[in-house]
Amino acid sequence: MDRFEELKMKYSSVLKMLESQKGVKVQNLHVKDDKLVLKALAGTEQIKNSVWDQIKKVDPKYADLMAEINVDSSLAPAPAPAAAKTYTVQPGDTLSKISKQFYGDANKYMKIFDANKDQLKDPNMIKVGQVLKIPS
Repeated sequence: MDRFEELKMKYSSVLKMLESQKGVKVQNLHVKDDKLVLKALAGTEQIKNSVWDQIKKVDPKYADLMAEINVDSSLAPAPAPAAAKTYTVQPGDTLSKISKQFYGDANKYMKIFDANKDQLKDPNMIKVGQVLKIPS
């Protein structure tokens, strides 16, 4: 087995992580001076640190590895969408009143109406107990 394959096997958990991790791009992987040379970009400092943590699990001294991992924020994974809020209609509620509570503006009630057209036919006809989606 040649040195490149040997080192790839040793650091296989790191390489698998790089392949599966969103926000990482391997730029170069080769052997030089009997060491595995890894050059990669990570989308965030946190991703970069997790790659280093994995490297240290394989070999705390990583004497046979030269790794250069830089941060490139253009690779950062998109944040997860915020969970949609819901609101259960109470006695005396109107869409305007609910809008004022969530947005600080009673006139944004159509935003709530539009998000709930699957269950509302008229913005003035809401029922106690209905669970409305409140868009952000």
